[in-house]
Amino acid sequence: MAEQILYLTELLGLKVYDLKHRLLGRVHDAVLVPVVHPLRIDRFLIAGGSGYSWLTVRHDQISTITLDGISLSDEQLVPYHPDEYMLRLVRDLLDQQIIDARGRKVVRVTDVTFDILREGGRDVLHVQEVDIGVRSILRRIMQGWLPRRIIRSLQRRIPPNSISWHLCNIVEPDPQRRLRLNISMTALENMHPADLADIVEELSHEDREAIFEAIDTEVAAEALSEMDPEMQAQIIESLETEKAADILEEMDPDEAADVLGELEEETSEEILEEMESEPKAEVEELLEYDEDTAGGMMNTEFVAVHEDATVADAIDALRQNPDLIDTTNTIFVTDIDDRLKAALPVARVFLARPAQTLSELIAIEEPIIHVPAAEHSNRVVELFDKYNLMTLPVLDEEERLAGIVTADDIISRLRQK
Repeated sequence: MAEQILYLTELLGLKVYDLKHRLLGRVHDAVLVPVVHPLRIDRFLIAGGSGYSWLTVRHDQISTITLDGISLSDEQLVPYHPDEYMLRLVRDLLDQQIIDARGRKVVRVTDVTFDILREGGRDVLHVQEVDIGVRSILRRIMQGWLPRRIIRSLQRRIPPNSISWHLCNIVEPDPQRRLRLNISMTALENMHPADLADIVEELSHEDREAIFEAIDTEVAAEALSEMDPEMQAQIIESLETEKAADILEEMDPDEAADVLGELEEETSEEILEEMESEPKAEVEELLEYDEDTAGGMMNTEFVAVHEDATVADAIDALRQNPDLIDTTNTIFVTDIDDRLKAALPVARVFLARPAQTLSELIAIEEPIIHVPAAEHSNRVVELFDKYNLMTLPVLDEEERLAGIVTADDIISRLRQK
């Protein structure tokens, strides 16, 4: 019975025969050209008797592929020449780290499984999955010592551990080659930011930079927010200044300020120069505060409305800040001089009549808990613990609302300790 699958380990060293079944050489590598076909092995690299020069066998020059060898239908072979569009499986994939998009982890490739298919009257190989377990290690250890079919028989007792090819993400530092190899970052961009952050932290410095240069800026900002300050600084320092500025613009101002605070002053200033004026001003304002104060912890993104406004006005203010809807649980009420008057839970506002004024709701609210911008961070943490707060307003010297500290900020601060 003809084989339906073939492993890269078995393919290496497989004999290649010409039309008269004379030995031409042995396979040394298999090449995928993703821009031509995402799965089909496009060509094989074989070495003759001397082993010093390689020849290229195209997929359409092959008649059959079995464990006994590869038979050709066309023996007009040409010397191998490197091509940046090629993904050589032995050189570029075997024993390399890749990202398992479903398992959300970094793994090392120990073998590759191919499907043997018939196309146009000839056998072709399609990449099915990469192998990462003990079973594939056994194949590699025994290859060359035992016949291929006996190795297959022995490995049946070991459960396979593999990842479907479409769930594998290759990390390629060179952006031009990444484009030529048609490497997509969609799987990574669809991950939860915390999972992506965990993966990036397992990679080398060079590979981290490659990921952050390639993924969507908003996704990069969310993932960066999940990392510890030292790692954040390392990644931002490794990026081009313009790219670093774009990512920081997508972060909450307090988080961006924390990252810049970890950098050398010269590097921080260069990145600030590349930022847009509005986020730049917010971040610069936060950088003036000591990191161990409420001002250093606070975020300047919040929803505030005037005390004479109606419930409908407050709801409209929320609609005008769609980026804050998922994280906003409090609407702050200020007077004409931006002094804080009250903090209203969003749920209370939504349950009130649209025409009702916020001042009417304020009358039945409890006194608000707040801190000055200079308050020490330890005191801020104590207040969150004592009063089970979700949000704590921070006031400047003139008692104007300068920013807010959220429960997420407290968790981040405690995690860093």
